[in-house]
Amino acid sequence: AHRMGNEGFHVLATPIIFAWFEEAARRLAAAHLGSGQGTVGTMVTLKHLAAAPVGMRVRVTATLREVDGRRLLFDLEAHNEKEKIAEGQNERFIVDVGKFLEKVAQKQKS
Repeated sequence: AHRMGNEGFHVLATPIIFAWFEEAARRLAAAHLGSGQGTVGTMVTLKHLAAAPVGMRVRVTATLREVDGRRLLFDLEAHNEKEKIAEGQNERFIVDVGKFLEKVAQKQKS
């Protein structure tokens, strides 16, 4: 947190946990996708419960809670060496990577 501008707080910053949550869900989803598919995140919730001092190990786990067509919902937790430090959810949608990138390219031309 200190390096992100919250001076004096030498603990793991919430935005880092947010990124780790998104990455854990993306990795779990990727293991089950077909060729040419990927996922995009559409929602992350995060409740930061406890501090993790700089240097303390943190483990993030993702569990696929729900599948509804192309929509995937993951439950996430982060634990330091002593306790649970965060919990939340990540919603992701399965996309065809080629079509997705084509739509992005069209937006750049406009």
